[in-house]
Amino acid sequence: METTNRRYRVELTAGAKKDLKKLRQHRKQIGEALGQLEEDPLTGHVLRGTLHGLRSLEFSVKGSGAFRAVYGVLDEDAVCIVVIVGPHENIYDRAERRVEALRAAGVL
Repeated sequence: METTNRRYRVELTAGAKKDLKKLRQHRKQIGEALGQLEEDPLTGHVLRGTLHGLRSLEFSVKGSGAFRAVYGVLDEDAVCIVVIVGPHENIYDRAERRVEALRAAGVL
């Protein structure tokens, strides 16, 4: 399977869209960070435990510090589904709740 020239589409869950609304002052920087996933969906590190099968993209927002985006890669559809975006603090705990609901709904 050839993935080198393949572009992925970045999709946001409803929860991730709400996150971005709250962070609108950083939208440009967050958009640039998420845009990396179009070219390299495996750029984030692999998560374990209850978030197995997902990845975490680490990036910095000027003046606000460390941020994370938790996402899943659907290779067959060339899509990255962003589950949550926000400051690093407590993001994985919040991601677990969202992922549980998305898995129950068959999205992930």
